[in-house]
Amino acid sequence: MGMKKRGFGEGRWNGFGGKVEKGETIEEAARRELKEEAGILAKKMKKQGVLRFTFEDSPKELLEVHVFSVSSFEGRPAESGEMRPKWFEVGQIPFAKMWPDDKIWLPLLLKKKRFEGSFHFLDNDFLLSHTIFEFSEA
Repeated sequence: MGMKKRGFGEGRWNGFGGKVEKGETIEEAARRELKEEAGILAKKMKKQGVLRFTFEDSPKELLEVHVFSVSSFEGRPAESGEMRPKWFEVGQIPFAKMWPDDKIWLPLLLKKKRFEGSFHFLDNDFLLSHTIFEFSEA
């Protein structure tokens, strides 16, 4: 995980990621962001889920997040201007310092499940409602 140092989500432990640039696939963007934010190159990566976020104060804006697991990488995680990486044991994940939705979907990711979810926030700290679906492997 990484401690977000600036911008949206600043001060929270989070996964690595960002926006897709013109001409990139979602997977290419995920690999690029991981390299930029943590200094590592994903060798084996698998899409595990899609999450959609809406916020009460921006009802027309939808934030869609594609979640990948990385089972093999090159390099050593290093701090960047954006994120400070840190390994956590599963039982030590700092959910209280993460987005409120993370405690709902992150356990599915850790169990290597496929999932899709929608989360509606009042503000950045209060989750009003959510749905989450787990898919069996095809």
